[in-house]
Amino acid sequence: MTAEPPHFIERVPGLLVVLALAAAAVPLGRLVPVIGGPVFGIVLGVLAGVLVPALRGSWSRPGYEFASKTLLQLSIVVLGTGLSLQQVVRVGGDSLPVMLGTLAVALGGAWLFGRLLGVRGDTQTLIGVGTAICGASAIAAATAAIGAKRSSVAYALATIFTFNVVAVLAFPPLGHLLGLGPEAFGLWAGTAINDSSSVVAAGYTYSQEAGDQALVVKLTRSLMLVPIVIGLVILKSRRSQGDHSPSFHPSGEAARVKRGRMTRLPWRRMVPFFLIGFLVAAALRSVGLVPQAWQEGLSLAGTYLITCALVAIGLSMRPGELRKAGWRPLALGALLWVSVALSSLGLQLLTGTL
Repeated sequence: MTAEPPHFIERVPGLLVVLALAAAAVPLGRLVPVIGGPVFGIVLGVLAGVLVPALRGSWSRPGYEFASKTLLQLSIVVLGTGLSLQQVVRVGGDSLPVMLGTLAVALGGAWLFGRLLGVRGDTQTLIGVGTAICGASAIAAATAAIGAKRSSVAYALATIFTFNVVAVLAFPPLGHLLGLGPEAFGLWAGTAINDSSSVVAAGYTYSQEAGDQALVVKLTRSLMLVPIVIGLVILKSRRSQGDHSPSFHPSGEAARVKRGRMTRLPWRRMVPFFLIGFLVAAALRSVGLVPQAWQEGLSLAGTYLITCALVAIGLSMRPGELRKAGWRPLALGALLWVSVALSSLGLQLLTGTL
């Protein structure tokens, strides 16, 4: 017999703690956008759990689980309203090879460098996806898709945050040193910096035109989240089915049964509801059913929801979980960040956009 899901009333105490801490984290993120509300959220969650151990009692667990899963998925749907398919078209074909190339470098590098450094599993996946696409939002979507461990989420966010700060400080002077024009710098920032707030900060520090270009490139890059998340769901489904396969080497009828079970994946597992909601939200924005006047409020709501989810993850964590991984995840993030930054410039040279 499986345990019944907790009633809503059981979730309320934990949810109230999450909502209160997120209400403090979001304004802090707006004051310091290079850090952002989600990072403040997980930090406040960890600190609150350490300083007030009673917050980790059984009374709070149902609320934390609801926030870290359901609110996380809802945040992805809301963030979809910030994407317009028309913006993707306006970016033009010249920038797509650079975006797709850096995406391949980030994901391939995560696999290669992760193996070399011994960073595997959820941490390797989240750092790779966060570097490849859109930082905290991509980590949130991947977490919702694969059910990543709390410690992996924390390490991925810490890695993304570290190199976002470095990028905001280093990219503008490096761009001037390299003599990059506004469009070239915007494409570089939009493809090689992870989080949206950091892309905006670096781009508009360089120039207004560079900032506009960087933002559109970044939004277009965010759409790559859709195929990546679908791929992660399929891989997770197949691996989980493989774990329950016969222990002997499959042959004959057993092999055919196993292959049939491996290929018949329920569509709900291949395309999660939150991803369908994300696509619907982007489509509504594209056809003009989400007014521009709503954008600031929806963006704030999406940030608040994702911050709630990360507060809950922080509250559920144990400091010992972070100490186990050591320096290797940060080294993986550094190698990926440098690889993507260099490949973006190299691809611009090859395609003649630099």
